[in-house]
Formats: sequence, structure tokens, C-alpha cells
Amino acid sequence: MVSSFLLHVQPAKVNRHSLRASYSLGLGLVSLYLFLILIGTGVLLMFYYVPSTERAYNVMKDLQFVVSAGLVLRNMHRWAAHLMVLFVVLHLCRVYYTGAYKRPREFNWVIGVGLFLLTLGLSFTGYLLPWDQLAFWAITVGTSIAGYAPVLGPKLKYLLLGGNVVGQEALIRFYALHVIVLPAVAGLAVAVHLWRVRKDGGLSRPDEPADLVQQVELSQLPVNKTYGLMELARGRTPQVDQNPEDQVFSWPHLVFRELLLFLLVTAMVLFLAIFWNAPLEELANPIHPPNPAKAPWYFLGLQELVSYSAFWGGVVVPGLLVLALVLLPYLDRGRRGVGRWFARERAVANSVFSLCLLVAVVLTLIGSLFRGPNWGWVEPWKSTPAITEEH
Repeated sequence: MVSSFLLHVQPAKVNRHSLRASYSLGLGLVSLYLFLILIGTGVLLMFYYVPSTERAYNVMKDLQFVVSAGLVLRNMHRWAAHLMVLFVVLHLCRVYYTGAYKRPREFNWVIGVGLFLLTLGLSFTGYLLPWDQLAFWAITVGTSIAGYAPVLGPKLKYLLLGGNVVGQEALIRFYALHVIVLPAVAGLAVAVHLWRVRKDGGLSRPDEPADLVQQVELSQLPVNKTYGLMELARGRTPQVDQNPEDQVFSWPHLVFRELLLFLLVTAMVLFLAIFWNAPLEELANPIHPPNPAKAPWYFLGLQELVSYSAFWGGVVVPGLLVLALVLLPYLDRGRRGVGRWFARERAVANSVFSLCLLVAVVLTLIGSLFRGPNWGWVEPWKSTPAITEEH
């Protein structure tokens, strides 16, 4: 049954170029497999978890000390969530650096940007559920950043929290978003994303004459239709512009690689879960904030920007970056350099993107390692104890 399903969702043949590990690095598949691991472990955790401020923390303790394999299960879920954020970012970068967002894949790039935002939302909403100090204050900081947006910011914060502070209402809402709303939307987006990959002819590949191994006349190419994930692919078939001699059967060439990668990803997550425990601090306490209180690591760059200017760092800069990502394939219409890493024809565009990426990484590292009490500058190699304030 599994093999039949895999052969059904795969095309009969794929281009040899897309099978090269050095091209795609398997980053999209790794992200998908991490999502599947999160669904599996998340469903099992739902049998034990209770979204109550009075019981949530005790459930975490039970998973750690009482439930058989509960600690490993929670660890797998936690590390898979962090890894998914990382690999979705890496996949986005791979698509950019190979020019794979260009025609006819513009809309699929937009879906990919949406999946990146959904991944952040899934990880962020799940961050609160352990109801420990780390979760409570990370969400307090994160929702405060969202509240800086003009007009809609305070309303969005109130909608997320169900009030002005993190409490029972916030926990219920985050739980519903984390286990129902966002997974459903993300699952639908993933299905459409995969369907579009198939409909657009598979992974991008070099299409300039100098980059192709062989050229054949269009009249010699097959014109029969192929099937997408959800419907008949309409319009020009994906086989157009493909050399028949560069095609290989999906089974065993593609399916075997996919199954092997799934086993490797599962083994990696399991290894992390066995040897590194997910953090669990003391019970959440609204009157004992840590100093400094930090957002989740993937929002530390934003928190660093907000420390300079709440409006520019929390609204303008991230808003412009998301808008630029969405509009990118519709503004960059050139076809040269598609399907090749760091093509010389795209040197300027790659340099600008790399600079933005470097700034984001540096800001995240500063917020993570170099910020101490009162968000002051500290040197990580010098021990600086965290300060807890009482109100």
C-alpha cells in the first residue's frame, strides 16, 4: 500500500538533474519529513497534554518522569520543531540561490514563503504549551513585539492572548492554533506546494543551451498529459523542453532516495531526543520575570531590532522583507542562471540576499549570546548570572 501511494504521487519519470544531492540537498524533503514527525509525535502528546495553567506543567513533569518513553517523545517533538524552522529557512535559501523561484514557479515560491511563516507560527504557538518560565516569558516578549504594529498590533496581541497578559485564555488559544488551525492550513499548503512542483515540471534545471547536456527539437518531445497530485495538469505538459534521454524512472531512483532520506531524518531526530533533553524550567510565574526575558531564538533578531526602534524593528523591516520575498519572482523576470548554484548572471542579486541573510544571522547571535540583564551588552565567555525581578 505504501509503495502504491508513493508511485501514485510521483511522476513516472524525473530528470536526472533533480536527483543530484548536490543540487537540492534534499532540504525540501527534510522539511516535509520533520513536519510528518511533528504530526506523529504531536498526536501522541495530545493523549497526555491538558491545556490548563494548573495542569500543563505537571503533565510535562509526568512525561519526563512517569510516562514510558514520554521524555523521548517530547524531545523528538521539540527538536523536530526547531529543526523544521532551520531547514525551511535553508530550503528557501536553496531555492533563491538556484533561481528556482522564476517562471513558471512564481506562485509556488509564494506558497513557500507562506509555509515559512506558517512554520514560525507553528513553532511559536507550541512554545507556550509547557507552561514553564521559558515558555511564559518568551511568549510574553513575542506577543509584545507583535503589539508594536500600528492600529492592528494591539488588537492582534489581544486576539492571541484573549486579554492583556499571558494566562489561561492565551494557553487555550495557542493550543487550538497549534493542534488544529495551523496544522490544517500548513497541511493544505504543503499539498498544493507539492502539486505545483509536479505541475511545473519538477525541480528547476538549467535550460540555457550551454547548460543542457543535449538539445532536441521540440517536435521530438512527448506531448501526452501527466497527472498532478490533485487533478490533471493543464496547459503545456511538464515534459516540454526535457530531453527524453535525461529522464529516469521514479522507481527505484527517486523513491529509494526519498525513503533513505526519511530514515536518516528520523534517526537524526531520535539521536537528538535520546542525548539532549528539551528544556523545562520551573513553573511559569508572572511576578518573577527573568532578566533578560527573551523571545524564541528565531525571533531574537526581531527582538534585537525592536531594542533600537519598536516601530522600525517590529513592523517596517520585517514587513518589507516579507513583501519583498512575495514580490520577488514577479519583479525578477529574467531566466538566466536558473537551476545553477550562485550563477554569475545573478551575482548582484545573490550578494544582496546574502547580505540580508548575514545581517539576520548576526542579529540573532547578538540577541542570543551578547545580551544580558536589562538587554545590556555582555560577553558570553564571561559568566553573567541572570537576574530575576520581583514585582
